[in-house]
Amino acid sequence: MKAPPVPVAMRALVLNAYDGRPESLQVQRRAVPRPTAGQVLVRMAASPINPADLQFVRGQYGIRNSLPAVPGFEGSGTVVASGGLAGQLLVGRRVACVAPVGGDGLWAEYAVVPLQQCIPLRAHITNEQGASLFVNPFTAWVLMERARAGQHVALAQTAAASSVGRMLGALARRRGLPMVHVVRRAEQVELLRGLGAEHVLSSDEPEFQERLRLMCHQLKVTLAFDAVAGRLTGQLLSALPEGGRVTVYGALSEQECRIDPGDVIFGRKTVDGFALSEWARRGFGREQLKALMGVPSLVGRELETPVRARLPLESAGEAVRIASADMTSGKVLFVPEQGAST
Repeated sequence: MKAPPVPVAMRALVLNAYDGRPESLQVQRRAVPRPTAGQVLVRMAASPINPADLQFVRGQYGIRNSLPAVPGFEGSGTVVASGGLAGQLLVGRRVACVAPVGGDGLWAEYAVVPLQQCIPLRAHITNEQGASLFVNPFTAWVLMERARAGQHVALAQTAAASSVGRMLGALARRRGLPMVHVVRRAEQVELLRGLGAEHVLSSDEPEFQERLRLMCHQLKVTLAFDAVAGRLTGQLLSALPEGGRVTVYGALSEQECRIDPGDVIFGRKTVDGFALSEWARRGFGREQLKALMGVPSLVGRELETPVRARLPLESAGEAVRIASADMTSGKVLFVPEQGAST
């Protein structure tokens, strides 16, 4: 079956100001971009709203593109054109993809993506699961690989009911590693226990700090992953035994990390950070190649992303509101084809 011709114009969701206001995201008609050497053109099927996307549109992310700009860090779709011979093999294939650094993102009907930032989707991976193949699964995989390399016998994490948190929990259970899961609400405790998690705590419950400390010491937790920042980073660090480490990979609280200097000075504890974009920017080393081999086989299976809403680009305000209100219930996806006739 012959592929439909690539149109001249497309719809794209364009950010006009880094102020977090819904009206600063507007659907506009734009020329369909043309791929150059080392690039492919993807007809987008789905693109999620991740916490990093929310931070980006508010101007709180570590990267600021020149405005106006199309947001959207990751997504899935079908390659419809290539800018060079190297990409011809991908034409007609479904791929998961990541937006180019400094360029327009994927909240659009079509997007130009660097060839090396595309992964062909395996048959068992749907477009919805493929849309979230990169950010969360790779983050969980790399963090767990570092736990394995450091020979840590037990772990802890915050935001354990989030997409990354559930994936970290699944990988920990797969590898037989005990893990302390910190959430915010009682219903999230029950949710994780239903998924097989054993050691779950709510930060809202009485004596949370003491219970966290007891669990971490009993299990000999020496590494914790923090997606929240703010006060919780310090609480986590204080709960760890001497020599423990907290790796901060997110800032859902939108606050600076607050820690007790005594933990660092006298407890020989450390705090470091992790950003998937920086990890990927290092190129194809051994760690990257191992992840590229391992992650796609688990996506849609052990590493599954819940989806709770699929909305057209025209519903940007509603989509951002839903995604900001409760991330536990699943991802909100932009599905450009839903608004193609409007």
